[in-house]
Amino acid sequence: MADYILSENAAHGPDDGLSGAKLFESGDGLTYNDFLILPGFINFTSDEVDWFTCFHASPWTRPKGGWASLKLNGAVKPHPDSVIDLTSNLTKRIALKAPFVSSPMDTVTEANMAIAMALNGGIGIIHHNSTAEVQAREIHKVKRYEQGFITDPIVLRPDNTVAQVYEIKSKHGFAGIPVTDTGRVGGKLVGLVTLRDIDFLQKDQFDTPIQQRPEDVRLEEVMTPLAELITARAGIQLREAYNILQTSKKGKLPIVNEKGELVSLIARTDLKKSRDYPLASKDWKKQLLCGAAIGTRESDKERLQLLVQAGVDVIVLDSSQGNSTFQIDMIKFIKQTYPELQVIAGNVVTVAQAKNLIDAGADALRVGMGSGSICITQEVMAVGRPQGSAVYRVAEYSRRFGVPVIADGGVSSVGHVTKALALGASAVMMGSMLAGTTESPGEYFFSDGVRLKKYRGMGSLDAMEKHDSSASRYFSENDRVKVAQGVSGAIVDKGSIHRFLPYLYAALQHGCQDAGAKSLAMLRSMMYSGELKFERRSTSAQVEGGVHSLHSYEKRLF
Repeated sequence: MADYILSENAAHGPDDGLSGAKLFESGDGLTYNDFLILPGFINFTSDEVDWFTCFHASPWTRPKGGWASLKLNGAVKPHPDSVIDLTSNLTKRIALKAPFVSSPMDTVTEANMAIAMALNGGIGIIHHNSTAEVQAREIHKVKRYEQGFITDPIVLRPDNTVAQVYEIKSKHGFAGIPVTDTGRVGGKLVGLVTLRDIDFLQKDQFDTPIQQRPEDVRLEEVMTPLAELITARAGIQLREAYNILQTSKKGKLPIVNEKGELVSLIARTDLKKSRDYPLASKDWKKQLLCGAAIGTRESDKERLQLLVQAGVDVIVLDSSQGNSTFQIDMIKFIKQTYPELQVIAGNVVTVAQAKNLIDAGADALRVGMGSGSICITQEVMAVGRPQGSAVYRVAEYSRRFGVPVIADGGVSSVGHVTKALALGASAVMMGSMLAGTTESPGEYFFSDGVRLKKYRGMGSLDAMEKHDSSASRYFSENDRVKVAQGVSGAIVDKGSIHRFLPYLYAALQHGCQDAGAKSLAMLRSMMYSGELKFERRSTSAQVEGGVHSLHSYEKRLF
């Protein structure tokens, strides 16, 4: 019994664990796997997963009594004030409702990814491994996006064949395709072809005899002509379009202007999946937020002009080592030429690097060097820093100047996201976590029965050979011998961002709850005050913390 008796002078609240300052004071470089956050005190409820899910329910099926009247899993929906707030600053002036940023990599972020990220509360940064015109066009797609409207549908010409419809069906999974005189959006709508038009082709049903096979028939012979189509005028509201599809029982609704030119398309299947996105990241014009990456060469100033004209909201100066006179000069140029434009500088991993870029006028810092899954900078260049240490050191310094920090790299699980934010980051930039999703660029392929997508580092030889913007990121565009700082590989299909990000969001909320924080702001405040406690992990502790001692298992995250 003596083992359980406290002496008169013993404290009843033992100081257990390490503060953030104590965790990093030894000077050892720590990754996210090298420590854990110790649990805090929970004095608030959490139904985050259901709250996020019901917010994503169709706007036409919401209960008349409002969400307060809704019951989920047998419990009354908690008041919004009790929901863990993940709002966090991306830059000094831009805040996100979900602290997620997609990396400016050519296998991660183009318009489709940026749209999905913004709809779910984050933001996408369009890569610059392309011409300036192509990059500006991707920005334009995001800024003109209207929820539910397909503004860049696949379009065919009347002289295209049935075989091409089957090819599109095989590649994209749908076959309802508008037909215009030019084969492009903006051409005059002349018809629409669907599987119903081509499913049972017979050789004797056409005025023009089929010379070879039914697949060679031209679309003008089988498509539903304009006169038999139901269309809507540009400017129609999504709710009106939904009603038209509902009453007409059609699968597609082409949107045309007063000249009869195709402007966009609405699909019944998209409307069935259409959701209300209360977390959506939008500017003052109610357009989705979108960022873009540029380099620090003179030609990038011309690229920047096109991006600004396209409506870009934030610029990322993309360099593996941001502490350079080139980046400092570019920050000053942007601030003088476009004073309202927000600039994310980097990459940096030390306080000295951060100081120079903050002094130059950076609105946020991107932290990470050599920690990405496809990055070999630390291995090849012997320069960099373990990501946990880099985020803590830079964030602790930058917060004194009100400059947010974006943790970039080293994230392979949602737990790493929580740790990065607990160390002071305001947002987390992800590459491999988002690669392989439906919205990432590239085509799926199969290897040993597994569905994959290509994923490569911007310092890989593949990327540098595609466009010199990638090489300039590593100051190598003029080198006769390219030194790779990244690799090319493949990543498993993750499904749609619209399923994956809600999972990340809900898991992050639960992580905050276990730590005892009602918001990300509170989580960081607890860390800097010493209230949030950490503990180092041994190698065996890391093994213990994962799945172990099983013959086999299935790991389903959502």
